[in-house]
Amino acid sequence: MFPIYGCGCLLAPLFRLLRTLPGLLRGSIYAGLILTGEYLSGSLLKRKDMCPWDYGRSRWNVGRIIRLDYFPCWIVTGLLMEAALNQKRTEDAG
Repeated sequence: MFPIYGCGCLLAPLFRLLRTLPGLLRGSIYAGLILTGEYLSGSLLKRKDMCPWDYGRSRWNVGRIIRLDYFPCWIVTGLLMEAALNQKRTEDAG
């Protein structure tokens, strides 16, 4: 699971490209990308019978692999990752 979540750092170049957009739009883009990554990794793991999560009980599941009702949480997560990486960049520059 940690390697999957660690792939979030791959969004770093995107943070610079999207910095002029409104926060909610940036967060929604991040959330969409996070859900896409979760779906792709979950699909691969599911094919190998190794997927550690199953969202089948959720009304908002897609293929039992992702939950659309987590979208707001992923917006916040994306914006927090953006802020953390921007903070790191500021510290490195100073």
